[in-house]
Amino acid sequence: MAPRPPLVALKNVRLQDGQRPLFDGVDIAVEPRTRAALVGRNGAGKSTLMKMVMGLIEPDAGDRSMQAGTRFAYVAQEPVITGETLLDYAASEGAERWTAEAWLATFGLDPEKAAVNLSGGEIRRAALAKAFAEEPDLLLLDEPTNHLDILAIELLEEELLQARFSVLVVSHDRAFLNRVTQSCHWLEGRRVRTLNKGFAAFDEWAGKVLEEEALAFQKLTRTIERETATFYSSITARRSRNEGRARSLDALRSERAEQARDRPREMYLGVDSGGTSGKLVADLKGVTRSFGDRVVIKPFTSRILRGDRLAIVGPNGAGKTTLVKIMLGELAPTDGTVKLGASLETVYLDQSREGLRSDMTLWDALTPGGGDSIIVRGFSKHVAAYAKDFLFTEAQLRQPISTLSGGERNRLLLALALAKPANMLVLDEPTNDLDMDTLDKLEELLESYDGTLILVSHDRDFVDRLATSTIAMNGRGDIVETPGGWTDFIRQNPGFLQPGANPRPQDKDAAQRAAAAPAPASIAPSAPKKPGKLTFKDAHRLKELEGLLASLPGDIARHDATLSDPGLYARDRKAFDRATANADRARALLAAAEEEWLELEAKREALANA
Repeated sequence: MAPRPPLVALKNVRLQDGQRPLFDGVDIAVEPRTRAALVGRNGAGKSTLMKMVMGLIEPDAGDRSMQAGTRFAYVAQEPVITGETLLDYAASEGAERWTAEAWLATFGLDPEKAAVNLSGGEIRRAALAKAFAEEPDLLLLDEPTNHLDILAIELLEEELLQARFSVLVVSHDRAFLNRVTQSCHWLEGRRVRTLNKGFAAFDEWAGKVLEEEALAFQKLTRTIERETATFYSSITARRSRNEGRARSLDALRSERAEQARDRPREMYLGVDSGGTSGKLVADLKGVTRSFGDRVVIKPFTSRILRGDRLAIVGPNGAGKTTLVKIMLGELAPTDGTVKLGASLETVYLDQSREGLRSDMTLWDALTPGGGDSIIVRGFSKHVAAYAKDFLFTEAQLRQPISTLSGGERNRLLLALALAKPANMLVLDEPTNDLDMDTLDKLEELLESYDGTLILVSHDRDFVDRLATSTIAMNGRGDIVETPGGWTDFIRQNPGFLQPGANPRPQDKDAAQRAAAAPAPASIAPSAPKKPGKLTFKDAHRLKELEGLLASLPGDIARHDATLSDPGLYARDRKAFDRATANADRARALLAAAEEEWLELEAKREALANA
């Protein structure tokens, strides 16, 4: 069968961006009924290329061809919702109102809802509903999973798999791309390379391409070295000034310089886990939380220990941020108790981007107190050098934050968070807008981090790679905790997140076992077994330990305050040694008290459940 002509194609396209070209000989073709990924680093020009495919941007050179009558729909990285209602918005580009209404309902939105004061997830779902309602031949999606919860992402995947139109998608979500794509376009070095396989094959293919290019670069370098040595050692060349050979050598050097400029810059991420926290980070017992009549958290018990990597997943609005704030002691539970560990140094990366005003510059954000340096994990570093670690140029330092892309703003948040020592990192949707190279760097950093990690994310692949346990919230107040990542949670709790699903999978199993068991013989009821409890001695010791856990952190803080006096050592050596010994003794007592408390608590719980 003859190949189908593409819906739209770019041939040898060039586009200048300042002094250097953004695209230099780009070829890309989108065929009918195909789903393709457009992959590339932040700043490579993916969004610009998508707009060029649609004809919204004219190239400086090259050709764009298109089948007559091809209809496009586009969901931007940051959609803008207009109109009085969501239905007005969804039908604003000519879609039939009944079609727009149906798609809004499919994505879980009320068509009559006012198109103002929407959450990030509602904005994204409204933009997707509008695009589907327009019934395009080619749908272009720029980071479509941003702000969507996992259920909405899975719904989008299903709709794309059933769609009869073509799709070109930019996304950092590996699980999403693995499931929906059939081919990949890789924008790298101002050109596009195409792989006629889905994203699952991309990493291996891209690795081979980079290896081949690295070898070619080495060969070019050796050729230049050899030609340079020959040129300057040749008496004929020196006497006659062989212009042809000189021009050839200059051309080789220019080619190498151009290739060197196109090679991606490396991002340098580091984290300081600060002082060692206590073994216990947080102990939650029977915690609940309600807002008025709405129950967000039903009774929940959990214990977080030093070094745990905990992922919290669930639909938007399920209460994930509420649970995190309770775990951090920032929000009191309605019922239950929360015990926080000692010596916690917490850094909270909040994806609401609060504190980043659009009119402030990148320099202002990194140095809120003024000056030209920033304290990075205890050491002073020039702001330009630190910004460079996160791939920002000196020119960007004086630009307002409003000019930064979504990925650049997220890198700025990482730069601010990772500058501070922290033995507990709380990352709320850290993957939004980041390209895959940055995601890989972040994963490597977190894998080697020896502090405690709490991760709120809808990125299933990211959770699978990092989490040692997963807490899932279904939006009806029910919570389950499962060892492992997202895949482990789904395998052990199928349907838990679906509306109307059994809120407690373990209860369902118990009910099935009870139904299958033979009816018991009619016997006189026995007195209920009293739960076991600690001996008087153990119970008394548990209270003593709780008092120590409450008082020792204050003692440590006082000793540390004494030692913070920079002149103490020179002024009073004995006082310095005494304060050091007291601080060390208090820390050792605290560590031992925590160990003993955990053992007694485990014993008490085992007796109570016996």
